[in-house]
This record gives sequence, structure tokens and C-alpha cells, in this order.
Amino acid sequence: MLDTLQMLVTIAVIALATFATRTLPFLFFGSREPPTMLAVIEKNLPPMILLLLVIYCLKDVQWLTAPYGTPELFTIGVVAGLHFWKRNAMLSIFTGTVLYMILVQFNVFSFL
Repeated sequence: MLDTLQMLVTIAVIALATFATRTLPFLFFGSREPPTMLAVIEKNLPPMILLLLVIYCLKDVQWLTAPYGTPELFTIGVVAGLHFWKRNAMLSIFTGTVLYMILVQFNVFSFL
């Protein structure tokens, strides 16, 4: 368990790191255009992170036992369709979360 001093030091280091990550780009690129590689990373990083989250969420699915990943695949399909239709990430995320919880908690695909 951490004592009070260790917790304060930890909080201070985290606060300093957060502050630094927010201010350094302005210090480095405040008066000039950022490199093109940074623009590519900025454009492609959010979809790559979401893809990694989807892969992480599907890693423990039991594909060979009932319900064979049906709730997960069904929810992914609904989220993808909703996102392509409405182009609203928050709506897609919240709808997917609620739908998945309903499917799992009420065991909707128990007939498989």
C-alpha cells in the first residue's frame, strides 16, 4: 500500500506528464507546420486504436461453444451499420455497449 508521500509524488508525476504532453506540441510546432508524418499519424491513429480495442474485446470469445460469438458479431454489425448511417461515434459506442449488455444479461442467443 502507498503511504501519503508516495501518493502525492505519484499524482505530481502524472500531472506533470499530462501537462507536458499537452504543451510540448504547442512549443515545438507553435510557429511552424508539423511534419507530414505527424499529420499521417494524427489522421490514422484513432481508427487504429479502435481496431485494437475491437481485437482486444474479441480475444476471449469462445467461438466453438454456444452462443459461438453471436452476441459479439451481432453487436459489431449493429454498431458498424449505425456508425455508417449516422456518423456519430458516441451514439455508436453507447448503443453498442447497451445492446451487448442486454444480449448477454438476458441470454438472448441461448437457443444456439
